[in-house]
Amino acid sequence: MLEFLQGFSYGLFVTCLPWCLVGLANPRLALANDNPNRLQVLFRYCLLVPFISTVLWLTSLWGGFGPSLGGWLAGLVAVGVSLPVERGWRRWRARRHQRRLQERLAAESERRRAEQERAARETGVAELDPARPPVGADELVLSLCRAKQGLLDVKRADLASQVDRFYTRYAHVMELLTARFDRSELAFERSRGLITEVCLGAVDTFTSMAAQARGVMGLDGDYVRRRLAQEQRRLSVEERIALKRRLELIEETDRRLRRLVARNESALTLLDDTAVALARIETGRPQATLATDRALEELRRFIEGAERYSRQERR
Repeated sequence: MLEFLQGFSYGLFVTCLPWCLVGLANPRLALANDNPNRLQVLFRYCLLVPFISTVLWLTSLWGGFGPSLGGWLAGLVAVGVSLPVERGWRRWRARRHQRRLQERLAAESERRRAEQERAARETGVAELDPARPPVGADELVLSLCRAKQGLLDVKRADLASQVDRFYTRYAHVMELLTARFDRSELAFERSRGLITEVCLGAVDTFTSMAAQARGVMGLDGDYVRRRLAQEQRRLSVEERIALKRRLELIEETDRRLRRLVARNESALTLLDDTAVALARIETGRPQATLATDRALEELRRFIEGAERYSRQERR
């Protein structure tokens, strides 16, 4: 074993100069890291590798002087064999770091989206569960459930919250409509048809939002911006152009989604106007007011009669 180490140290020391010259000519051939330079070549083949070979040689002298041929040959090919192994190890570490970074960024992005969803959720908005639609749900509510599930499938819970708002507004307007009109009246059928058309248009918009969000589902805008900001100097021209194009696709899709969200907000405002207009309609008779006035008059008469009865008893 000591003879092998002694021969290995000699062979390793002899290869330092050739590998140093190769590295000075082209650092990528002599180093395994991503951005090699000549200073790293000098440090590795003029200091680090000679130091390792010297330590091995001094260690092997305990067994006397007698380098083996196998150790000599192993030392000659050691650098050539170690470079591909080191490159593979560095690539594996880079992939693992990249995967962990993406998982951390995805978790952070999901957390921010959940916070934005909670902040944007209005008070009193009922949450629609696509897996368990409400009992007795009509076709429109089922369509809203399918639209929300489509948005959740593309990881856009912030957009899916607007479906809950539509469901709440639709249920509220239909409740007012049922209270103000009889189902057999023509006004009821016409109003319900118009409300349904407005909500079906919103369902189509939600479907379009899910389709466009699916196109950029695998793209992380925060990661692209961070890489462009932090690694601007180390990126090649082709990679920089590709990242900028990816960022343009994300921003263009976000602009289209914002326009679709604004369209649905207009439809929500229309449903609110409808609810207010229905609440102002008075279709019944003011029986409660008449009954209250009559009760007050009877109570007043009873009090006067009670006072007369008290005076008669005193006499």
